[in-house]
Amino acid sequence: MTINYSNNKEVRVDFVPKDDYLSRDFLKEEEKFLWSRVWQVACREEELKNIGDYVTYDILNESIIVTMVGEQTYKAFFNVCQHRGRRLVDGCGRTGAFRCKFHGWQWDLDGRLAKVHDRHDWEGCSEMEDEDLRLKEVKVASWGGFIFINMDPDAESLESFLDPMPKYLDCYQFEKMRYRWYKSVKLPCNWKVATEAFTEGYHVWASHPQLLENGGDDHTLSYAMGKHGRFGYPPIRRPAGAPSSRTGKPMPEDLRPGTVALFQEFEDTVKAIFTSRDNEAVRRLMTEVPPTASPMEVIEKSLQFQKEAAIASGAGWADVSFEQMFNAGTDWHVFPNLVLLMWPDGGLSYRARPDGDNPNSCIFDMWSLARYAPGAEPALKREYFYGADDWTKNAVENFGLVIAQDLANVREVQRGMSSKGFVGARTNPVQEKSISNFHAVLHEFMRDGRN
Repeated sequence: MTINYSNNKEVRVDFVPKDDYLSRDFLKEEEKFLWSRVWQVACREEELKNIGDYVTYDILNESIIVTMVGEQTYKAFFNVCQHRGRRLVDGCGRTGAFRCKFHGWQWDLDGRLAKVHDRHDWEGCSEMEDEDLRLKEVKVASWGGFIFINMDPDAESLESFLDPMPKYLDCYQFEKMRYRWYKSVKLPCNWKVATEAFTEGYHVWASHPQLLENGGDDHTLSYAMGKHGRFGYPPIRRPAGAPSSRTGKPMPEDLRPGTVALFQEFEDTVKAIFTSRDNEAVRRLMTEVPPTASPMEVIEKSLQFQKEAAIASGAGWADVSFEQMFNAGTDWHVFPNLVLLMWPDGGLSYRARPDGDNPNSCIFDMWSLARYAPGAEPALKREYFYGADDWTKNAVENFGLVIAQDLANVREVQRGMSSKGFVGARTNPVQEKSISNFHAVLHEFMRDGRN
C-alpha cells in the first residue's frame, strides 16, 4: 500500500511538500526503498591504502565494511557475524581477517569463512557449508576516488547510475585529489535539508553577504541532470573580482584587487575548493598583469599562475578548458546525498545521512579535497562534532565562516517547516530546480521500489 504523506501535494518545479522532511513514516519508506537500493558514497580510495585496510559505513540500521583486498581492488560486506549477528568491526583500521569478538568466528578479507570453533558440533545441520557462511557481499564500485556501495544485488551499474555527471566532471580528476580536511557533524535537521543547503546559490546574497563584495553577480541557473542536478552562473554577468550588482557598487575598472581578495576570502573562511597554493599564485596578478586587463585576461592569468604553481609543486593540474568549466557549472548534487564543488586544483564535497529513525537529525560529512605532490598530502585527521551543541560551539573556528553561516540556517528551517502555517517549500524554478528535481526523483525511485 502506498501511504499518502503529503496531503495530495505533488512535487512540482516550484513546490516540495513538507512531509518529505518531517514525516517519520516517509523516513521509514526511505529506509526500505531508497537506502537499501541506491548507490551511495561509503568512503574514498585514499582511506584504503594497503591490503586489509577497512572503513565501516553506517546508514540507518545497516553497517557496511569496505576493505581493500588487492591493488585498487575493493570489496564490501554487511558488517555482521553469520553466527549470532554481532557486528564485526567499528570505525576504520587494518586487519588480516575479520574476527568476531563474541565467539571467534573468522573470515578472510574476501569474505570466505576461515574459522569456526568446534565446527563438528553442527554436523548434519543444513546450510552449514563454507559457501552458506560467507560474509554477505554488497556491490562496490568507484568514481573519482569515491567508493560507492549498493545493497541491492540487482542494482544498475554505477556508471549508468551516475550518468551524465562523469561526462562533465571527469576532467577535474577528483581521483587525484586527497583530503585537506575531514569534518563530520550531527545536525538538528533532516538529511535533505542539509543536502539542499549546499545545492543552490540563491541563498548567497542573504546568507553570505561578505561574498557579494568580490564574487561577481550571484544570480544562478539551476538544472535537472537526470537523477542529479547542478547550478552555475550565466555567461553574461559581472565576473568574479567585481561586486555583485545587488550592492549598488559600480563595475571596477581594475579587477585584480577584487580577484585577489576573493581567493583570500575563501582561504581565510573555507579552506576548500581553492587551495592555499591557488591563493598565493593569484597574487601575481598585481605585479604581472596590467590594471586595464579585461575580465577574461584576469581569469586566464589567474588559472595560468595557479597551474604553474601546482605543476612546480609536483601536484600536477587538471587541464580543464573554459568550455568545460562553464558546462560543468559550480556545484553538482549527485543523487541522493552527495554534493560536489570543483576547481582544477581542489574541491569540496558534502554527504548527508539520516541519524537513525529521527527525521529531525542527520549526520553531515564535509570533505575538503586538494591536489598534492605524491607523499606530500597531510595525514588524514577525521574530526567529529556529534555532541548536541557541537555544531554551534565555536562554529566559525571549527568550520569556517561560510560553512558556519550555512549551518546556522538548517535548524531554523527544520523548526519552521513544522509550523501549521507552512505547507511546503516554494522552490525557485530558475535557481533551485535541482532541489525540486531531487524530490521528484526521490519519489519516483521509492515508487519503483514499492512496485
